[in-house]
Amino acid sequence: MIKTTEKDSHYQNLESQSTIQLLQWINAEDRKVADTVGCILPHIEVFVNATLPKMQNGGRMFYLGSGTSGRLGVVDASELPPTFGVEFEKVIGIIAGGDSAIRKAVEGAEDDEQQGWLDLQSWNISQNDTVIGIAASGTTPYVIGALKTCQKQGITTACISCNANAPIIDVSDYPMIAIVGPEFVTGSTRMKAGTAQKLILNMISTTLMVKLGHVRGNKMVDMQLSNKKLVDRGTKMIMKEIESEDYEFCESLLLKEGSVRNAVESYHNSKL
Repeated sequence: MIKTTEKDSHYQNLESQSTIQLLQWINAEDRKVADTVGCILPHIEVFVNATLPKMQNGGRMFYLGSGTSGRLGVVDASELPPTFGVEFEKVIGIIAGGDSAIRKAVEGAEDDEQQGWLDLQSWNISQNDTVIGIAASGTTPYVIGALKTCQKQGITTACISCNANAPIIDVSDYPMIAIVGPEFVTGSTRMKAGTAQKLILNMISTTLMVKLGHVRGNKMVDMQLSNKKLVDRGTKMIMKEIESEDYEFCESLLLKEGSVRNAVESYHNSKL
């Protein structure tokens, strides 16, 4: 298999280029990524529509990857509770080598074909859950081994990859393949492939959170009030929702009720 992600860069003699030339070339390559992802929206749609009923029924979604791919999954999963107020175990990011691999590479972790499934088992994974394998190359044994076992166990699988005909496709019920082409620095999949993966993860998780009811209009009504900025944002959202100019009243209502959703509902109920 010829991996697109490993093909030579279209650019040469990088070390001899000016700063602005390097930046322009990188930017030119980055602009291609969103269009490529746009071409596979129907595949992303099918996956989201299949996953939503499971999550509505209490199921969870797992991201599984190694290296950059694993870190992207962990980042996306970790941002959902504060943004949408969901429990931390609704979307779970797992990286080969464990949490220590988020900061420092764990040698050989991605080559263990059995460990991915063992890591999933530690979360008591079931047929009500969904697993997305994230692998730019589409050949990572840690991810492929886990997805293969998931399929045998009747657990829904999907993948996000950047190579056509990659082995990971064969063990994915819902493959999402964004072929972004050779990287600016040959083989550096933290660049275009990583960007594509991040865009797709954003789409999947955000769309699911909207469909699960954690957004009203275009506002994050269930966000956690974890700092002053978010309390201020929530207060202003309430002011707009209840058509009030009383900042202090809306802030106190927010802090009392714990979320924008609860504050607005409490206010309207008090007027009945």
